[in-house]
This record gives sequence, structure tokens and C-alpha cells, in this order.
Amino acid sequence: MSISIRQLKSFIEIAATGSFIEAAENLHISQPALSLSIKKLEGVVGGTLFNRSRKGIQLTPEGKRFLPVARRLVSDWDSALDDLSRLFTKQVGRVSIAALPTLAAGFLPAVLADFKQQYPNLEISVHDLLASQIDDLVSEGRADIGLSVRPRNSEAMHFEPLIEDHFVAVCPIGHPLLCQKEVSWHDLLGYPIIDLDRMSSTRQAIERVLGDLKREMDLFCEVSQIGTVGRMVAAGLGVSALPSLSFLQISKEGLGWRPLISPRVPRQLGIITPTRSPLSAAAEAMLRKIREHVGLAKFESAPLLN
Repeated sequence: MSISIRQLKSFIEIAATGSFIEAAENLHISQPALSLSIKKLEGVVGGTLFNRSRKGIQLTPEGKRFLPVARRLVSDWDSALDDLSRLFTKQVGRVSIAALPTLAAGFLPAVLADFKQQYPNLEISVHDLLASQIDDLVSEGRADIGLSVRPRNSEAMHFEPLIEDHFVAVCPIGHPLLCQKEVSWHDLLGYPIIDLDRMSSTRQAIERVLGDLKREMDLFCEVSQIGTVGRMVAAGLGVSALPSLSFLQISKEGLGWRPLISPRVPRQLGIITPTRSPLSAAAEAMLRKIREHVGLAKFESAPLLN
């Protein structure tokens, strides 16, 4: 038989008051119920904790040694419940988000500002990573929420579509392609290309288009940051194909864009969460805030989402 927290609190209250009657009143229980609780406690520990005499109620030597232990156990119990309550009420906790740089820079700041205002005591960490790295962090439980393209392992993670982006041709101001309302991939590939490295989801999408078209690009330079692509194109070193939302990250000075067609390539972005483990209360609150902001976001800097 185990000892209950109620029995410990009864024991502590009797020791403090020296009276079963007063202890019962303070605990808002009947005296017979209190006496039965202590009797069961003494049965579990194997001995008497109180001496009952005409002089009153006194702790036995064993009771005196057990009292600080009982107080510590009750204190730890109360602290544990308080900590759990603070987690559920979002007074404490931590949320970890892994996001594509496009979303980390262009979409998340407004979400986090709103979230922090509502839950000022919650800790937030943001990792701006490649899509494959986001998949790994979410599937391994190192990130609560991912904001990315559809994950490779659909069984281990749930994908909730939020935004559909499209690829655009990015050219320096004055480039001949900007004379057209739309640019075909065939026309774009006639110029030197500045592209992201092969690990990026953007590059992988472009490689799939090249495979379908049975074309190769004239790769002038391969870089790791979208901002670097923008600066190189603006400097006249080549052209590029980027998701429309990338314009939330880069300076548009010296750049022009046109929709890419033949084919028009959609790029679906959404929320990634693990399928095999539930989210914490803090992460659930963040998820609700993200969904709320997707409906409000205007993405003014993204040319195809106006």
C-alpha cells in the first residue's frame, strides 16, 4: 500500500496543531476521516507516529524524524503541480521552430511579436535551415514545429499546407527578359544562371524542372544564400529563378522579375509537425498563432502574392 499526499498533509497538520479536532477543521474533513487517514499511514510505515494521552497529541521519536521528510515530500509535490500548471497555462515553457530562411525572415517576425506579447514568459528558439535539416529536427524531436516544403518522410511527420508560392525569373534592371510579361524556362536558360547550392529545396525544385525539360543550365555561380543571389544578379553577372517569397529576404534594388512559365512551378509551403508525439501546450499555442497569421499575412514584398 502506498502513502497518499493527503495522508502526508494530515500528518503534518496534526503535528503543527497538536490536535486532531483542530487539524480536521483546518483540512475541512471530519475527525473520523482524519483518524482513519493517520491509521492507514501508520499501517504503511509500520509503527505509531503520534502518542495520544491526556496531555494531548505528541509525535513519537519516529514521527519527529519523519516530519521534515513529510514536509519536503509535500513541498516537492506542490512544486511539481505548480510547475505543471504553469506549463499548461503557458506561464513557462519553450517552443522551438525550424523554418526555411524565406519564412524565418519574412513571415515569422510578426508571428513571434504577437506570440511574445500574449505569452511573455515563454522561450522561443528559431532555426533557419534547409528543408532536409528541418525534416531531421522535427522528426528527431529537436524542433516542435517546422515551416517548410512537404517533408520527404510523410509517415513520421504531418504536413499542413499554408501558402502556395511560384517561381519567378529574376533579372538585372534593363535585361531583355524584362521586356516580356512572362518568361519561359527555355528563355531563362539561355543566359548564365546564378543558383543556390544543391542542398536547398529551391535548387532541387529547379533540377526537377530541368529534368522534365531535358535541359541543362549554364551555371555561372553557385551560392548558399538567397541574398547573395540577388546581389549578383543586380550586378549583372547572370539571371536566376527564385520562389516569389524570396523577395521578402533580398534587396530588390537593381532587380526585376517576371513570372516563370512553361511550366509554371508551384511551391507549397506549410507546417510540419511530428505524427508520433503530441505537442506541448506552448507549441500548440504557437501553432494556433501561426495559422492565425497565415490568414492575416499580405506578403506585400512577394510579387506573386499581392
